[in-house]
Amino acid sequence: MPIDESVAFLPVRIAVLTVSDSRTRADDRSGDTLVERLTSAGHILAARDIIKDDKGAIVAHLHAWIEDPQIDCIITTGGTGVTGRDITPEALAMVWDKEIQGFGELFRWLSFKSIGTSTIQSRATAGVARGTYIFALPGSTGAVKDAWDGILLSQLDSRHRPCNFVELMPRLREA
Repeated sequence: MPIDESVAFLPVRIAVLTVSDSRTRADDRSGDTLVERLTSAGHILAARDIIKDDKGAIVAHLHAWIEDPQIDCIITTGGTGVTGRDITPEALAMVWDKEIQGFGELFRWLSFKSIGTSTIQSRATAGVARGTYIFALPGSTGAVKDAWDGILLSQLDSRHRPCNFVELMPRLREA
């Protein structure tokens, strides 16, 4: 979709949360890929952390970041599969006010081009919590690339037309 060069680019302050029982900062390739892509696009890395697959801990971490006025958007990577430890979508559902239902569907459609029917195992999802966008991506670098390049790069660009998430940010807390 087109970028309207007459509109100013507004950097988004993005926090990256990797959800994993096994990854560390030294081997968090998906988190690294996400940080590289968002900063290359001109956005601001507001925070970054790694947390275990523990629903209560994830919810508490999300609440703290949602309340932080220096964070506009949270992107998680990991924990979106179908195994017993994959609980990121359930944690997000406990904090958001509204689900962005089309995000998961569009992600799986894009991912199908890369991994075929295996995309059905992803429960990528998104929502809005008290004025903060939250996107949950699978933990693979390919999935992070698909989501960023195919959806988030344009939707988090204030110049993207016909519309984008950034232009809605001032209105997310409306009653």
